[in-house]
Amino acid sequence: MKMRATPHERRPGQMMAFMPEPKVEELAETLVAFANSDGGVILIGVDETGQAIGQVYADEVEETLRAAVIECRPPVVVRWHQAAAEDGQAFAIVVNRSSELHSLADGRVVVRTGTENRPLSGDQIRQLAVTKSTGDFEEEMAPGARRADFDDEFIAEFIERWEERQHREWTRSPDELLKEVGALDDTGRPTIAGVLLFAHNPQAFLPQSGLTFVKFVGTQSRGETGQPGYGRREEIGGPLARIIRRTWEVVGEEMRIGAVVTGLERQERTEYPVAAVREALVNAVAHRDYRLGGRRIEVRMFADRMEVISPGGLPGFITVDNIVDEHFSRNPRLVSCLYHWGYIEELGLGVDLMIEEMVRAGHPPPTFRDTPYSFTVTLFNVRERPPLPSWTRTMNERQAKALAYVQEHGRITNREYRDLCPDVSAETVRLDLVDLVERDILLKIGAKKGTYYILK
Repeated sequence: MKMRATPHERRPGQMMAFMPEPKVEELAETLVAFANSDGGVILIGVDETGQAIGQVYADEVEETLRAAVIECRPPVVVRWHQAAAEDGQAFAIVVNRSSELHSLADGRVVVRTGTENRPLSGDQIRQLAVTKSTGDFEEEMAPGARRADFDDEFIAEFIERWEERQHREWTRSPDELLKEVGALDDTGRPTIAGVLLFAHNPQAFLPQSGLTFVKFVGTQSRGETGQPGYGRREEIGGPLARIIRRTWEVVGEEMRIGAVVTGLERQERTEYPVAAVREALVNAVAHRDYRLGGRRIEVRMFADRMEVISPGGLPGFITVDNIVDEHFSRNPRLVSCLYHWGYIEELGLGVDLMIEEMVRAGHPPPTFRDTPYSFTVTLFNVRERPPLPSWTRTMNERQAKALAYVQEHGRITNREYRDLCPDVSAETVRLDLVDLVERDILLKIGAKKGTYYILK
């Protein structure tokens, strides 16, 4: 028998918040943030480490929650229960992604970004409102699909992975879990998300849900004579997890492998960083617009680059300019299931990881191209560590030292910068980094304690 997870086995993030005690304003803000984003769980009665403090009672939580819901416009629908905890009493408030746009009583519209609740600007509110008005396609019923169309072996595999992620055993029927994750509606009918994740053949219901892989022999999609210039083409179908798995196998077969010698050790090095390719692929599968028919996800490998093209532009208020700092899922149920399956390591950090891995390997950062009907991530396989450019002469000695550190290690944090320059104040270090970001020399990744900087 597997043990139930205690709150301290989890940590705050995109879909998790901790509160030592129930407070109306803080709770209302987090309810709105989760409802406007991908949903989430609020654990009340735990400290910042996730340890239950044992000083919160059910009637107190209920009273605070009732008052907090009144502060939401319109009210946020929630459910709550006592959370399993061996070291004290805690309560879990579960918030689902809402099809409505919610605000607080003071007019603020907030969303969840990492561990923070962040207010949106006017333009971002309008973008989010448009997205909300279209509803979530993944939760609609799949026309013609029946529960019998699901692959029970695949469901059993998912339950096993879910138990590993949750650190607890699922003791009810498989269909109850499928309802909980949004694969079946309350009456047991398959949803679009359910078909995409668990059907024997999702492409029978959604032909556009497959993936096309093409390996070109040069840097163009055509050969010298104008004929198709590809050396391999493969159509990949099945449930989403199998599409990811098979595509990864194909990409692995086609990636060049080199070697680098460090000291006396020889290490193999792939043409592209493994983690960067995985994130680009998983993001395309998880976030594409499955409403769009006639187009599949495409993975194109050229001699000098790899392009991952996902049908549908960026969702919600996400733009190419804020894609590193913000998070919003077009398909939160698919994202959640792929997370439990283990294909997503940490929610909301895919783009950060992609950039970091490319830069760490000596490649240029990935480029992003957004159109109304597609989103393209391009990974370049050029490896170079150029000397510091001429503009380094316009910076102070501390900043030059920081740039050298970034070139050697791939990134730098505020703390690492302070260690390099122990004789100056923390404020001076902060201003140095702000200056390098404003001059487009460094790129800021993450927020708060998780912030770091890479070469832009």
